Amino acid sequence: MSSHHPDVRARLRATTILGVKRGNEVALAGDGQVTLGDVVLKHGARKIRTLYDGQVLAGFAGAVADALTLFGKFETQLKAWDGNLRRASVELTKEWRTDRYLRRLEAQLIVADPESLLVLSGEGDVIEPDDGIVAIGSGAPYATAAAKALIAHTDLDARAIVESAMAIAANLCIYTNDHFSVETVRLDAEDVTLEGDALADERELPLGEVVAASGGTLADSAADNDEDDEEDDEDEAVGKNDAPDEAEDDLEDGSARW
Repeated sequence: MSSHHPDVRARLRATTILGVKRGNEVALAGDGQVTLGDVVLKHGARKIRTLYDGQVLAGFAGAVADALTLFGKFETQLKAWDGNLRRASVELTKEWRTDRYLRRLEAQLIVADPESLLVLSGEGDVIEPDDGIVAIGSGAPYATAAAKALIAHTDLDARAIVESAMAIAANLCIYTNDHFSVETVRLDAEDVTLEGDALADERELPLGEVVAASGGTLADSAADNDEDDEEDDEDEAVGKNDAPDEAEDDLEDGSARW
């Protein structure tokens, strides 16, 4: 006598997650299909999460309950290391590999912020791709190939690339559907400007180069310097008429320092 029951060893597949980093933006996309064996259980699952007040993205492939456990552990590490993604990733994988309970979890994670894109596993792997493209899950090869072609031959931003590449993967992989969820994190232009200003101050660059680092131009800064120096020279000319040529040379090369 025999009966047909679902194989309890059949695993929920969490299909395809794709991450792309381009410029100052990183995007993660995941499809919505969840299957048990040959049966589709859900079409609109969300496999992408925003963590650390929206500053970090994370996506999973594998058993859902396992992935949610790992999300909680990862966010705890992020808080412990003040949002340092790389350090939090290393500490999570160390705990994941050595803890008797965690090492039985079956999942992979992609985590990202505007500066880093990493894939994590229970084997202790913390991998950063060379080209800013990484994918996990059953449709990973298709999504990766499509994203690489789009990066090489288009000017699309990160979000557009993951959407297009996931659509291609959905046409090829039977475990990937076209119900995508996409999240992006971008480094604002203001943040880039502030970082440029700080870098220039640390190196004690000439004023013109400081302005250039913060988004201005050397020509603009030189013009501003000329006006300021002309006013100073007029004041100094009343008591110092013995070095007018030297003052004019300083105006021309715009070499004043902040």
